[in-house]
Amino acid sequence: MSHAFLSQISDTLAQIEAEGLYKRERMITSPQGGEITVGGRQVINLCANNYLGLADHPDLIAVARDAMEPKGFGMASVRFICGTQDIHRELEHRLAAFLKKDDAILFAACFDANGGLFEPLLGPEDAIISDSLNHASIIDGVRLCKAKRYRYLNNDMNDLEAWLKQAREDGARHIMIATDGVFSMDGYLANLPKIRELADKYDAIVMVDDCHATGFMGPNGAGTPDHFGVDVDILTGTLGKALGGAIGGYIAGPQPVIDLLRQRARPYLFSNSLPPSIVAAGLEAIRLVEEGADLRAQLFDNARYWRTGLEKLGFDLLPGEHPIIPVMLGEATLAQDMAAQLFDEGVYVSGFFFPVVPRGQARIRTQMNAALTKEELDRALAAFGKVGKALGVI
Repeated sequence: MSHAFLSQISDTLAQIEAEGLYKRERMITSPQGGEITVGGRQVINLCANNYLGLADHPDLIAVARDAMEPKGFGMASVRFICGTQDIHRELEHRLAAFLKKDDAILFAACFDANGGLFEPLLGPEDAIISDSLNHASIIDGVRLCKAKRYRYLNNDMNDLEAWLKQAREDGARHIMIATDGVFSMDGYLANLPKIRELADKYDAIVMVDDCHATGFMGPNGAGTPDHFGVDVDILTGTLGKALGGAIGGYIAGPQPVIDLLRQRARPYLFSNSLPPSIVAAGLEAIRLVEEGADLRAQLFDNARYWRTGLEKLGFDLLPGEHPIIPVMLGEATLAQDMAAQLFDEGVYVSGFFFPVVPRGQARIRTQMNAALTKEELDRALAAFGKVGKALGVI
């Protein structure tokens, strides 16, 4: 490899470091949970997507382990060649029933699901209108599609309607509105009732990425459509957050849509099938969610307790009802310094900064889960108070 090329890469890394934007990973040596072991220390974990605390649930571990003897370790192929088993279709049917859709299709991750969704369904005659704060996977999936692209201001329904009008004036054959169900950097919920109303008015399709909602939002835990009591056309989501926290994504929707994706979605056609252990645990996770009203209640009780505690300490929080509760700090270096000092106090959080969030909007994104106890939350609040005062944040 040429010296000039490697020198350019090294210069880029040095610039990222100098701007305080370099991301470092800590090594976890325990299962994921409310408290974890990092670097030989026990710390309270406030930055995982483990909303229902299922990542180390003994039932999921047992089911995953038990599945390997009769089903094997891996599929060693893509599904249309020789890489699918009965439990793959069983999980797809269970997901579809849980989400009240005709069918579902599994992917290695929701990033792949969003990456493979748009191109098979929409062509140059069509249009996609995407929320400006949508996840990177939606952005990349839209880029792979030949449809006309429009972007509306985050959750701004007037702007969305203006682009819907424009797309119709531009002669779009089909229009798809694409949005996150929950905007994960802020914890804001998409305005699905109004989006549905506008979609019906302009004969548009509604697609929602519900990764940060499936399993715990809504009375049945079926996500933001369940929360708002509205129907959306296509749902994408993950097994990697509330549904056990491993890996795996899906698209759920009308039967013809799922059938065409099974024929033409490239990440599905050219990626190995999910391992049997993950599929079996996914089935068990859905069972736990369907019986998990107590876990959902505990999650939101923790979220209210944590938000109230941070507000009393004087931190600047974004408003919301979701278990994602961002502590706004502004500068990337401050976010990293605060995260480091909180770790020293036994609290594991991560600073979020550009390019994950806009410049000047760095934050520590805290996330609640049902496994956290009040005693752990009180210890974490004490640490936030101590470090916040030391850094002049409060």
